[in-house]
Amino acid sequence: MEKLELRTWDSAEHLKTEADIAAYINACFEEAGDDAAFLARALGTTARARGMTRLAHDTGMGRESLYKALSGEGNPSFATILKVARALGMRLHVDVRHA
Repeated sequence: MEKLELRTWDSAEHLKTEADIAAYINACFEEAGDDAAFLARALGTTARARGMTRLAHDTGMGRESLYKALSGEGNPSFATILKVARALGMRLHVDVRHA
């Protein structure tokens, strides 16, 4: 029998366009509920897709600090989330949820 080689799934490899990224982040917001770490990881995935070095430059933060903050293990401040979102070309907005 032939040996099957598997790789760990990495969503960052599939975020090629702005539309891909927007759909991914919106889906993560829907899925996350109150899990802030889930959203931080989603931003981290998007950051890796775009290039962490570029993001570090655009935010004025260190790469290692960004990796930690956006790993899901860190606890990024809201200011960090806003800087990252802005540097990634994202705009956060509020929409009324209808129950």
